[in-house]
Amino acid sequence: MTAAASHTIPVFPCEAFRVSDGVAEGDPISFLDDLVLDDVYQLSREARRVALAYSSDTAAQCLRIETGSEIGTPGNALYLDCCLTLMATDGTTLEALVMVEVEADEAANVLLLPLAPLRAESDYRLVGADRESAPARFGEVAFVSFARGTHITLASGRQVPIERLRIGDRVLTRDSGPQEIRWIGETTLRAVGDFAPVVIRAGALFNTRDLLLSPEHRLFIYQRRDEIGVGRAEVLVKVRHLIDNETVYQQDGGFVDYFQLLFDDHQIIYAEGIAAETLLVDSRTRAALPRGLATRLGETLPNHEARHHLDYEVQEDMVRRPDTVGRLRRASSAT
Repeated sequence: MTAAASHTIPVFPCEAFRVSDGVAEGDPISFLDDLVLDDVYQLSREARRVALAYSSDTAAQCLRIETGSEIGTPGNALYLDCCLTLMATDGTTLEALVMVEVEADEAANVLLLPLAPLRAESDYRLVGADRESAPARFGEVAFVSFARGTHITLASGRQVPIERLRIGDRVLTRDSGPQEIRWIGETTLRAVGDFAPVVIRAGALFNTRDLLLSPEHRLFIYQRRDEIGVGRAEVLVKVRHLIDNETVYQQDGGFVDYFQLLFDDHQIIYAEGIAAETLLVDSRTRAALPRGLATRLGETLPNHEARHHLDYEVQEDMVRRPDTVGRLRRASSAT
């Protein structure tokens, strides 16, 4: 049996986000049942996001903290508690997810995952909180998405903007040849925080045009020479780990139209000439899919996590190095 894939997200410990004015003044962010609407919170000046490593435990219907996590105890269960709606002093709203680490049926830790940047020592009024929307919002962060205008290579070799694709179109895949698209998702989101697209400038990785992807999106790179020292030729790298603010940067502000492509299996396709993954259906992203989609598509979707290339993902500490993009470009070059 294939082990569940491990993921990493940046979170704040609950102590970093406290009530500065209101009924629960001085208290850190907590469970939904303990929250009071209209309380005002502030992020401490010393707060920093830490890496939470987790995997899905389908049998127990929860997440599990993994070895290497900067917060929490490996093996402990992790649950989504609620989705918060916060209002800044200028009237704009943002969302954040509350997660709870559980050990021996007792809460051991409360974590905050903001879905947009929080400014230190700024006021954020709690104007909404609910449990129902939390799984879908968590799944949307994990969606691998291509921005409008991205050219996808069809089985014929023709490159077509993603917004012109239709269900049933045959796309060229790296591992399985021509494959039919089973579903296309489209969302328009504020381009902030975890939803702001990452831009890979034209030519940075031999891409023909600028390529805009969601931050969690992974690129497949075949190293002819092991430039990053992982001991293998085939690697998957998250684009947010490649940000150097020169050839790869995050484009924050405004709105972004995102598209998701779903196949019977998790696939590697070609976007602006770069090998990039398609939507992976797992316990996290399933909650953000339209109701009944998995049933309509039959029994193939649960096998998404069994794909061999998922074992090739490179962890952040291996690629957060000077000139990683240049290294990967040289590694994949034929000369």
